[in-house]
Amino acid sequence: MIHEKYYSLLEEQQQLINQKNHPDSTFYNGVYTKYQQPVLTRHHVPLHWRFDLNKETNPFFMERLGVNATFNPGAIYHQGKYYMVVRLEGVDRKSTFALAVSDNGIDQFSFIDSPLVWQDIDPKETNVYDMRLVKHEDGWIYGIYCSESKDPNAGEFDTSSAVAQAGLVRTKDLKEWERLPNIQTPSPQQRNVVLHPEFVEGQYAFYTRPQDGFISTGSGGGIAFGLTQDITNPVIKEEKVIHGKKYHTIYEVKNGQGPAPVKTEKGWIHIAHGVRNTAAGLRYVLYTFATSLEDPTQLIALPGGHFIAPYDEERVGDVSNVIFCNGVIVDENNDVFIYYASSDTRVHVATTTVEQLIDYTFHTPEDRYRSLDNAQQRKDLIVQNEALLKG
Repeated sequence: MIHEKYYSLLEEQQQLINQKNHPDSTFYNGVYTKYQQPVLTRHHVPLHWRFDLNKETNPFFMERLGVNATFNPGAIYHQGKYYMVVRLEGVDRKSTFALAVSDNGIDQFSFIDSPLVWQDIDPKETNVYDMRLVKHEDGWIYGIYCSESKDPNAGEFDTSSAVAQAGLVRTKDLKEWERLPNIQTPSPQQRNVVLHPEFVEGQYAFYTRPQDGFISTGSGGGIAFGLTQDITNPVIKEEKVIHGKKYHTIYEVKNGQGPAPVKTEKGWIHIAHGVRNTAAGLRYVLYTFATSLEDPTQLIALPGGHFIAPYDEERVGDVSNVIFCNGVIVDENNDVFIYYASSDTRVHVATTTVEQLIDYTFHTPEDRYRSLDNAQQRKDLIVQNEALLKG
């Protein structure tokens, strides 16, 4: 017998899922449109994923398998629909992957089926999160995620040290998933690994982020590039840093690739995350850069400053003052849907177009890296505009 409380909660949840998401009229920068509501929260997770519905075994209708947050989704446009593989974090701290879909990419996202599972080939793997989805020209959809395990070299009483590696899966239909071996690189720790959507020199190309420690990049750091011939045995022998961290910038502590780059007529446009330290802790923002179509390791544009940063209520959550993105969709109309999480808690969408993304990335001035030089840069803009205003 189904508990009667289920039906009243289900009605409330359906109202949440079915509400329309409107542009946020209080925010404008000409680059992208923000929306009033998050597209996914823990309240969107189906009730039967969290509650035992049986009144006999759950007479008080308690949440048996609670959900703490939904964030950091990979995203893909597939058969005319907008899909996300969402990081669903339980109250037990473990993250799993769950599939959500929408007809328009802006609202009415619904979780479908059940959390993703595949062959368990790595018994040491404890936690999984932050999947990047890529439709590769070889015909497969690949998912690369952070595969976390306990550090085997940690002391007996050290229960927090961990090792991050890049897990790899692939699918044709987003239903059946094949687990491939972890991606091997020269780095002891590896995060934010992304597959380039096309072959480079006849090989599979990856963006990596070499680092020495689980949190700190140490002597590593930066967005790197590497090749492998065999995706079923992915061994990257050399990592070449194509964009590194830099003092007193938004990426002074570390930076990493977000989703796969967007191919445009002027170059590959990347949405990356940059991290700097503050008195309140690490601050994560997004920024863009472009690389050459002929040589994806060649940086050709780097607009100064952040692209998206946490504002207002986005600043507050489990890990405050954080914006993170590992999912972007470009549909057949060249509309761009940027799915970003705020403070490791919820998922938002910002929309723009390929044309706007090109304009922003190639025409926004670069950071001059010194306060006086940046002041002169702004003064030059003011003088130019004052002359224009005077006619």
